[in-house]
Amino acid sequence: MLCAVYKSIRKPQTYLFIAKRDDFSRVPTPLLEQFGPPQLVSVLNITDSTKMAMSKASKVISEVSQSGFYLQLPPPPVDYLKDHKQRKQQQLESDS
Repeated sequence: MLCAVYKSIRKPQTYLFIAKRDDFSRVPTPLLEQFGPPQLVSVLNITDSTKMAMSKASKVISEVSQSGFYLQLPPPPVDYLKDHKQRKQQQLESDS
């Protein structure tokens, strides 16, 4: 499936995949308002075997086919304190 990929200038690491370049008719208005002015990054031919960094190609294809768009959000921030506490707890349990 041929997809146009846009990045948000307001939200870092946020990308919008649509089926036709510059056709945002199926993207909800509130989403576009939050996204900000879309900036074209690339036009990709995505297949099920396409390797993508943050999303599964099959999910992108499915969403673009059904909804007309796919929104890729950045990964959640790492909670280093929570991670540290879990490791400490595991260490205490293994020492007991």
